[in-house]
Formats: sequence, C-alpha cells, structure tokens
Amino acid sequence: EDAMARYRSPLVSRYASAEMAYNFSERKKFGTWRRLWLYLAQAEKSLGLPITDEQIREMEANLDNIDFKMAAEEEKKLRHDVMAHVHTFAHCCPKAAAIIHLGATSCYVGDNTDLIVLRDGFNLLLPKLARVISRLADFAEKYADMPALGFTHYQPAQLTTVGKRCCLWIQDLCMDLQNLERARDDLRFRGVKGTTGTQASFLQLFEGDHSKVEELDRLVTAKAGFKRAYMVTGQTYSRKVDIGVLAVLASLGASIHKICTDIRLLANLKEIEEPFEKDQIGSSAMPYKRNPMRSERCCSLARHLMTLVMDPLQTAAVQWFERTLDDSANRRVCLAEAFLTADIILSTLQNVSEGLVVYPKVIERRIRQELPFMATENIIMAMVKAGGNRQDCHEKIRVLSQQAAAVVKQEGGDNDFIARVRADHYFSPIHKQLESLLDPSSFTGRAPQQVAKFLKEEVRPALIPYQSQMGGKIELAL
Repeated sequence: EDAMARYRSPLVSRYASAEMAYNFSERKKFGTWRRLWLYLAQAEKSLGLPITDEQIREMEANLDNIDFKMAAEEEKKLRHDVMAHVHTFAHCCPKAAAIIHLGATSCYVGDNTDLIVLRDGFNLLLPKLARVISRLADFAEKYADMPALGFTHYQPAQLTTVGKRCCLWIQDLCMDLQNLERARDDLRFRGVKGTTGTQASFLQLFEGDHSKVEELDRLVTAKAGFKRAYMVTGQTYSRKVDIGVLAVLASLGASIHKICTDIRLLANLKEIEEPFEKDQIGSSAMPYKRNPMRSERCCSLARHLMTLVMDPLQTAAVQWFERTLDDSANRRVCLAEAFLTADIILSTLQNVSEGLVVYPKVIERRIRQELPFMATENIIMAMVKAGGNRQDCHEKIRVLSQQAAAVVKQEGGDNDFIARVRADHYFSPIHKQLESLLDPSSFTGRAPQQVAKFLKEEVRPALIPYQSQMGGKIELAL
C-alpha cells in the first residue's frame, strides 16, 4: 500500500524525535500492557494466589512478542481493545492464559500505561528543556555587557544588554523546568482498583483480606516505578490529572512563543538572527530573504500546544460519576499531541539557540540613533555641576531635541542632537565631557551584574540534575 496515499500526522512524519514518537507508539503501549499483566501476576503470586513460576516465566518470555495482526483481527471481532490483547497474549502464553488480567478491569492496563507514558514523556522533555536553558545561558554570559536598546510597547526605551534580555527568556524557561519537574513528580499510579475503584474483585480473590488487597496495590505500584498510587479512583484515575499535565506544557508553549516572537522582531531589526544554512533559500521569489522560519515554526506549533489544554479541561468537566467513555478518543489525540508538539518546539529552539547570530554594529547604530535623547538628563546634570541653571538648560535642550527629532522623522536623517549641542556656545562648559556622557555602558545600570548573579545562583544550579545529558548539538531534519 502507498504510504503517501494516507494522511500522516506531520507531528510524527515531519518533526518529532524518534524517542518521543516511540513513547506514544503502539509497541510501547501494548508492551507496557503486558508488563502490567506480569506485575499483577507476580504480586498476586507473592500474596498466595495459585499462580506458578512456569506461568510467570512464560509471560516474561513473551513481553515483546506481540502479534499485531492477530490483535487487530481479535479487536475487529470483539470490539474491545483490551480483551483483544488479552487473547493475543494468552495465545503465546497458553500455560498462563487462565491467570492473565486476573481480577483486573480494562483501566488497569489502559490508565496505568497512560501514567507511565506521561511520566516517561516528561523524562524525555526535561533534558531537552535543560539543554535549551544551558545554550541560552552561555549566550547570555557572552553578551552580558553588550548594550542594546530596550523596548517597551515596541518603542525605544532605556538601554539593556543583549545578555540581560536573554535572561528574561531564560527565567521563563526555568519556571517551565520547575513546572514540568513538579508535574512529573506529582503523577501517581492508578494501581489496582477494580471496575468502579472499590477493589471488590481483589477483595473476593483474597477472600476478604483487606491488608492483602492493599499490599497488592503497593507492590504493583512499586514494580511500575511509582512511589505512590491515588488512594481514590473511579474506574479511571481522575481526569483532572491530565489538566495538570497539559497545563504545564501549554505554559511552556507560551514561553517559547514569546521568545521566538522576540527573535523574529530582532531579525527584522537586523540585530539578531537565527542560524541560516549556506544553501538555505529564504523565499522562492525574493533571493535576498533570510526568514526566521525556525522561530516561526516554534510559534506556529506553540499556538497548537497552548490550545490543547482545553481538551482535558472539558473532559474532566463531563466525566459522569465513576466514568464515561467520551474521554477515550479525545485523550488518544491530545495527550500524545501535547508531548510530541512540546518535543518538536524544544528541539527547534535548541537548534536556534545554538546558532544565534549577533550584529554588534547594527545594535550600536540603533543606540546612537536613540541615545542622545536619553542622555539629556545627564547633560542637564553636568551643566548644573558646571554652574548652569537647570531651567534654562532644560529649555535649550527641549528646543534642540525637537529640531533633531524633526530631522529624524520628517527628513529621514540621522539624529544630530549632539552635533547641535556641540555647535551651541551655551554648552561649551561640558563639550569635553560629551563623549563620556554618551558612553552606552553607563546607561545599562546593573544589567551585567544581574546576568552574572542570576546565572550563578539560579540557572546553573537548576541544570545540575541534567548535566550528563547536556551533550550534542542538534541538527534539524527539516
């Protein structure tokens, strides 16, 4: 069959990493189901149910021996995905067939697998996010002292530095790092809870022994690598959990959208550009174009990521009593898409942050255009120190700066305010000081010190857990 004749999600076919695509794959899902059936059987055996070593060994030997064709045929017949896979597993484990899924409900494998996949998804995203922060931290350190025009309302404002502005991006991403760690660590296991969450089937299996049912839940939870299980569930774990997961990913999307929008605006100003390959074509019609397409991709996909949190919000709101099945199809789409999308935008942003190009001369020129007006206060102070009258000086500067502004705005010329000050005899007491009064680095306040302190005390320590995963530049597939 022609693969090109079928729709494939571009999240996987174009962009996502192999490891994140695998995390949401059928192979991972159904392999995890089998592991959960094994954990259940092992725990039930250890608590005295009549399950043999031979049955356990048979299950262990067939964890990844999945006949997907048979499972699909069974599902067509049974209209039930879990029972289709119980039958398929039982087919290659004839001795264990009788005890596979003993006492369990579909959500035992479905929901517990989802929680494992969500946890593993966070574990894939966190080092990627740490790498982006690390690359941007190196950039901020390198340019900590380089003055740049600040913008408020996208209008010229007091100077900042290139590195300090980058720290605004880093701080948002550090919050995201913390949010993702917290969301991962808050995840609990659904555990062994039965059809409506009452554990009735297990209480029956253990002939009314409550402590054995509790121990079963504890054992299986530990085997799956979780410290805690939810104490109370319906048939499913609360769908509120999914809101918490997608909310932190949506928040990450918002951070990346803001960062990449800044980069796109800076590219228009020709101050900073994303990396551009030597053979890359910016436009099919305009050969000179260097479009910030990677940053645009991040914004485009981040927008999708931000909207996905609406799905679990609505799903949680409409779960009736112990559960309804209108969560299922929706969750198949939104949980996977959120992680795949976050994965893609982090890889893309890592690529951008590893090759940001800075144009110091353009940055300097823009400062020169705006700084004379910002320096007026310093000029007034210097004149007063030299014996001038503040009010007279203020009026002189007001007139000269209006004239200079007219040259810039009406004639399209360069800002000639300083030339006017030099030509005016009134300002002769400070003519020699003008150069030092206009030194851009005297207008950046504590920006360089803030960068150093922030990187040392907050950023680098947050990256320590990911130190061993920091290597390797990233090349983008497309």
